[in-house]
Amino acid sequence: MAGLVSRNLFPLMTLAALGALGAALISQFAFDLEPCVLCIYQRVPYAAVLFLGAVGIWVTMINRAHLAVLTGLVFAAGAGVALYHVGVEQHWWPSAAGCGGVTDIPANFENFRAGLRDLKPVKPCDEIDWTLFGVSMATYNMAVSLGLTAVCLYAARRIGGGKSA
Repeated sequence: MAGLVSRNLFPLMTLAALGALGAALISQFAFDLEPCVLCIYQRVPYAAVLFLGAVGIWVTMINRAHLAVLTGLVFAAGAGVALYHVGVEQHWWPSAAGCGGVTDIPANFENFRAGLRDLKPVKPCDEIDWTLFGVSMATYNMAVSLGLTAVCLYAARRIGGGKSA
């Protein structure tokens, strides 16, 4: 089983990233769950893993152990963003991401007044729209990202040790 994971690490991580991004987009567009700024930030590591997975799949002249470590670090960064979001949701600390505020500053008062009619407020990051068993999507993302980090680092160790190609 371990050899199977290390041999197929990049296709598996690409599928994991596609699954996570797909779930986020389905929840947003099919179920009308509006993402906050931190929700959007949590998608960035998965997009980066799509790129790294493609490199791992199609580029043959690359150190696959180093690429696996880099992929694991990207997932770890994603877990960090998710942990930060969980902290904001639980009111452990305030958000520094501009959640709930207006981000565009109008050039003049007339533009400001005209923009007020069309302005949709930014969704607050501490507002939890959906839970499963009392656990938010950010918490699930943190757990999944940590698990994928562990898989990548384990595979990197096996690849680097010559135990798997």
